[in-house]
Amino acid sequence: MSAKLREWTAANLDRIAELERVLFGPSAWSRASLAEEARADNRWYVVAEAPDGNVIGYAGLWFGDEASQVMTVAVAPESQRQGVGRELMAALVDKSILLGAREMFLEVAVDNAPALALYRDFGFLPIAIRKRYYQPGNIDAFSMRLEL
Repeated sequence: MSAKLREWTAANLDRIAELERVLFGPSAWSRASLAEEARADNRWYVVAEAPDGNVIGYAGLWFGDEASQVMTVAVAPESQRQGVGRELMAALVDKSILLGAREMFLEVAVDNAPALALYRDFGFLPIAIRKRYYQPGNIDAFSMRLEL
């Protein structure tokens, strides 16, 4: 699938909050937290739209002087395994390069096989494990790094 990517706007907030609850359950960010995050300095968020204009995914990036960090890559369940996550991830990598980052970081649950495969396909390598990082299940997370 080739989704249309564009920057996230306030008009997308309700749909993103809905997807956040579906995808992340009890650990989902609230609508207020999402709104605050989108307005924060050094952040860049993008949405993926289906041909009908429905938001089917979103991704976010924190960036500093020489590094960036993936905040999230999220795809609606009905659009998973269609390449949307790959398109979103490519946009984050491209934006990081454009901003002059020399490396990217992310954290991902050790049991999230699809996400781990995506990140490894982009060249991310594990550098550490954060014990009991993801709540409420106390799931360990890999910290991963990509040299740009």
